[in-house]
Amino acid sequence: MRRQIPAQSLLNDRIALVEQAAAPLVALASDYAAGSSVAPHSHPRDQLMHAVSGVLHVRTAQGSWVVPPDCALWIPAGCVHAVEMAGPVSMRSSYLRPGATGLAADRPRVLAMSALARALTVEAGHVADIDRPDRRESLVMELLIAEIPRLPEQPLALPLPADPRLLRLCRAFLETPSARISLQDWADRAAMSRRSLTRHFRAETGLSPERWRQQACVLWALPRLLAGRGVTAIALELGYDSPAAFATMFRRLLGISPRDWRAGRDPLRPEAAPAPR
Repeated sequence: MRRQIPAQSLLNDRIALVEQAAAPLVALASDYAAGSSVAPHSHPRDQLMHAVSGVLHVRTAQGSWVVPPDCALWIPAGCVHAVEMAGPVSMRSSYLRPGATGLAADRPRVLAMSALARALTVEAGHVADIDRPDRRESLVMELLIAEIPRLPEQPLALPLPADPRLLRLCRAFLETPSARISLQDWADRAAMSRRSLTRHFRAETGLSPERWRQQACVLWALPRLLAGRGVTAIALELGYDSPAAFATMFRRLLGISPRDWRAGRDPLRPEAAPAPR
């Protein structure tokens, strides 16, 4: 059974702190045990949620997002979200005045963290007096605000359709993702033609059914990779014909192999690229 952490009273206290602060950016740190969860809530500010370690799974009415350690989740002000921890998580959250970064407020989005953004996020959490920062602390916060819109978006989101027929298909797939389920299977279950299903699905999610299901498989695989599961076992459990087929799909979406991702390599840094063979 998942534990609701922090307690609702503590969660309300933190929301009040963020709302009352005069500073343009408020950074808070939270550490969670494996299996912890945070109840659905929202903030009066935009939030950049970054796990220094561990994997976050965030759910909203718009969809589902998985956030590995080299990424962060941008959550617009007022967006109700719940958080689940895949293993122990050390979280750093930066709360910004709405519109401060210029990022669109239409939906959450997963952003790849640069080394600079990671360092600034940690440093911002060390500000002793939120409303009276010294010059260095002010510069750290200003630079972080300037760095956030430069972070590239990652394909780690699963927007959910509103159409009940499509929504049922998506929820069933999330329960048991499988590369062996064909588009025709989905069309038959929804009593739609393949063309009609694809057109409606793309209109409601911005993704083709094939791309959505690939991203669902990647999101399912990430916490298991981090937990040490083998690539072969994950590929076979997802219904891929071979580990190579799974790895090719994974690399196409994330730009890095499953093994390199697990090794903690950051594809944004040149020094993290695999050595020539």
